Amino acid sequence: MISPVDGAVLLERPYATASHTQAVLDAAKAAQHGWQHTPLAERQALIGLAVDWLVAHKNACAEAISRQIGRPISQSPGEVRGLEERARYMLSIAEEGLADIHPAAKPGFQRFLRREALGTVLVLAPWNYPFLTAINTIVPALAAGNSVILKHSSQTPLVSELFQQAFDAAGLPPGVFQSLQLDHAATLRLVAAPQIDFVAFTGSVAGGRAVQRAASERFIGVGLELGGKDPAYVRADADLACAIENLVDGAFFNSGQSCCGIERIYVHRSHYAAFVDGFVALTKAYRFGNPLDADTNLGPMVRASAASFVRGQIADAVAAGAKALIPAGHFAADAPGTAYLAPQVLVDVHHGMSVMRDESFGPVIGIMPVDSDAEAIALMNDSTYGLTASLWTQDHQAAIRLGDELATGTVFMNRCDYLDPALAWTGVKDTGRGISLSVLGYQQLTRIKSFHLKG
Repeated sequence: MISPVDGAVLLERPYATASHTQAVLDAAKAAQHGWQHTPLAERQALIGLAVDWLVAHKNACAEAISRQIGRPISQSPGEVRGLEERARYMLSIAEEGLADIHPAAKPGFQRFLRREALGTVLVLAPWNYPFLTAINTIVPALAAGNSVILKHSSQTPLVSELFQQAFDAAGLPPGVFQSLQLDHAATLRLVAAPQIDFVAFTGSVAGGRAVQRAASERFIGVGLELGGKDPAYVRADADLACAIENLVDGAFFNSGQSCCGIERIYVHRSHYAAFVDGFVALTKAYRFGNPLDADTNLGPMVRASAASFVRGQIADAVAAGAKALIPAGHFAADAPGTAYLAPQVLVDVHHGMSVMRDESFGPVIGIMPVDSDAEAIALMNDSTYGLTASLWTQDHQAAIRLGDELATGTVFMNRCDYLDPALAWTGVKDTGRGISLSVLGYQQLTRIKSFHLKG
């Protein structure tokens, strides 16, 4: 595994052999029946102990994030806080999420619907928020009585190991939670294995298609959280200072490598010049450099090839008429050929450019002026993706009205780049399908059994 911090090998791990993978599958299946019949309160308590362990080892988790993906060490502990928030919330609503459903009473009959565990849930987790994205499924899957196999990104093997240590320390029965290091081909074989009962994948559209194909011969559920090109619209009645501060952070936090990060902004023409000036000034104030330095608040991208892709998008946009507002050399750490890519703000952009159409997943933003709500909504919906969209306005009713017109999974007003665990995390179009988080997150991790009892 190559660290983006210095381009050197950080660690090496062997991929699991076919025999070891089979042993993991067998152990998961053998353990699941007993786990499912363990009282819910006991399952919740054991999962809570694993969360306690991760929180107690916050510094180790934070260092693993920074060294493996390049997020500044000043920010990495925040992911553990987010993990705790989501995990504890999902545990707190488990009883509600798994409760029997009772239709209206019918004389002479007892009728109800009961949720039961699927069996073994395979979690295929990405590198960009390695703890948060995984916990979205791990906690409710275990709480529902499933066994879980975690296959993490090859970029973040330390996270997989930390999860395993946490659940082992918590005392979960052997086989209930296990992790594997696999290459792509072995991962797809695992997806197709008859012992797998559900697959939760977070990653690229191409990866999602491969997972869906691998599972297509079996009648199992597949949850897919894929790409995004999340837009923001700054209305004429927006609080401009609030919008600038939050959208700069939404665009560049984690070097733009966020599933719901802001990738394109539309600003009402009456605010456009002031918004761009303020956005550029705040961007120039970033402290860009080595993520292990405590003063750094913007680090490298995950790998040099990812930075090269974004550099290509910027160059193509400029060649097509866009204007880059962050001058070359402003950030000394910017180094072509490495993962260190300075943030860039583009204007005079349009939807014929890749940077406004294709997922960048990096520290670049395009900003366009608009003259009306209708124009903004049309541009926001002009995408193959639909994860989140944010509206910056002081009019709640306008936000709801415009939100109803947006093709997206989540509508934000005056915030962005955040997951509220009480709300469903979902998307439309090429962003994928399925739901995680909220009480609805338990639905895809269980199956319904109907009880129809005649007196």
